[in-house]
Amino acid sequence: MNFIRFSDLCANGQAAGQRVFIRADLNVPQDDKGRITEDTRIRASIPCLQMALDAGAAVMVTSHLGRPTEGEFKAADSLAPVARRLGELMQREVPLVPDWLEGVDVKPGQIVMLENCRLNRGEKKNDELLARKLAALCDIFVHDAFGTAHRAEASTYGIAQYAKIASAGPLLAAEMDAIAKALSNPRRPLVAIVAGSKVSTKLTILKALANNVDQLIVGGGIANTFMLAAGLNIGKSLAEADLLDDAKAVITAMKARGAEVPIPTDVVTAKTFAADAPATIKAATDVADDDLILDIGPDTTARLAAQLKAAGTIVWNGPVGVFEFEAFSHGTEGIARAVADSSGFSIAGGGDTLAAIAKYGIEKQVDYISTGGGAFLEVLEGKTLPAFEILEKRAAG
Repeated sequence: MNFIRFSDLCANGQAAGQRVFIRADLNVPQDDKGRITEDTRIRASIPCLQMALDAGAAVMVTSHLGRPTEGEFKAADSLAPVARRLGELMQREVPLVPDWLEGVDVKPGQIVMLENCRLNRGEKKNDELLARKLAALCDIFVHDAFGTAHRAEASTYGIAQYAKIASAGPLLAAEMDAIAKALSNPRRPLVAIVAGSKVSTKLTILKALANNVDQLIVGGGIANTFMLAAGLNIGKSLAEADLLDDAKAVITAMKARGAEVPIPTDVVTAKTFAADAPATIKAATDVADDDLILDIGPDTTARLAAQLKAAGTIVWNGPVGVFEFEAFSHGTEGIARAVADSSGFSIAGGGDTLAAIAKYGIEKQVDYISTGGGAFLEVLEGKTLPAFEILEKRAAG
């Protein structure tokens, strides 16, 4: 992907004395009293902000927070707690500017936070007039919010259309680089792990990956549907019988390319869905009518782990079992350890995947952990994200 990197603009002096508008993702969780309960996103935004300040820029930063109604300010929608926390972390004052569309008073070496951008009328629909107003505020626009990269909004897309220079901040650039490395020009074999409760929510991802990957490892309820499509009994396990033809189509598409969807050969079952339910390891051919499949078995785990260790590239989205219950966590742990041990390039994304990575302490062994959520899933679906598209277009002139 060809795009302008904000780090390059800073390094070559182009940002010095310029008005820089940074679209960050500061959408942090808060308690009932408006206190921030987890500040990872604020901390993650600081390198870009500090880079701009060190380069001598006049810095404006904004973000969405929650789901406000456009044009209707409520105290709960304010970025005030975020500005306070950012100031504490950066050890400097970060003033909050409430009404900023008509102009912002900020000088080189200073930083201000612009109030919740989703309060602006026309933000979500990418209103052209609003987008032009945003672009007029700055000399350089910096998109550093991958979590919003799949939305074409005024503060993410429209401003990039009309700003003098549109660039990717370090967080977004890292995502763009990792995605290109994993999907655009991967080292083979390319192995994807796609797991979750339902095929329907990830059917487009499965179909897109079926045309590209060498092995497609499925897990959770998705694996149950594929087992059913392969003619196996899955008892009373979660599955989507109406999507068997789709599952069969994915298997057929993979086979036609000499690729594979490995079907579990053994599973871990229980009679009830509970943390204390007795776990039984069974051959995939021996599942009883009253069984629930809650994890892949040790033989399947070992086989898949061997494939992952031999992979050139790994894309991971979703745990392969009910890893929150200890008795049904061993499959996901085995997959996680294999990803960690692989010499291939690994990229992982999705809330449950991040929880599994944290549980098994393998953050440093995964080459890239995407925090994009919906944006990461849309990349796996083969979609071109609006943020990527407009930044590439602007770089091309």
